[in-house]
Amino acid sequence: MTKALVVEDNLLNMELVLEILNAKGFAAEGAMNGEDAVNKAEQETYDLIITDIGLPGMNGIEVAKRIRGKPGYENTPVLALTAYATGGRAERERFRAEGFEDVVPKPLHVVDFMNQIEKYRK
Repeated sequence: MTKALVVEDNLLNMELVLEILNAKGFAAEGAMNGEDAVNKAEQETYDLIITDIGLPGMNGIEVAKRIRGKPGYENTPVLALTAYATGGRAERERFRAEGFEDVVPKPLHVVDFMNQIEKYRK
């Protein structure tokens, strides 16, 4: 079963993403901020990280870099969950240049998201 960590400071958004992932057969957990996410990644091994970019304190880009710097996470897929992406190619490339495999735009379109995450199932 694919284990996923969702980093999102908006409780409703987190609950939605967790519900979708769990319904699709992922074992998903949440973290409300970057520090919590990094700590969880030190305690558990996740197969997929989905992080909001606009987190208070440590933003999602820093979260991704810190987790990817941990042993065993060098090749773990990290998805950017963000309202900053409208789906344009330039924006997706910008996030990919920051080390993200993919971008999940907000507001979340449930069917699109469900299709998008399938390629990250282990």
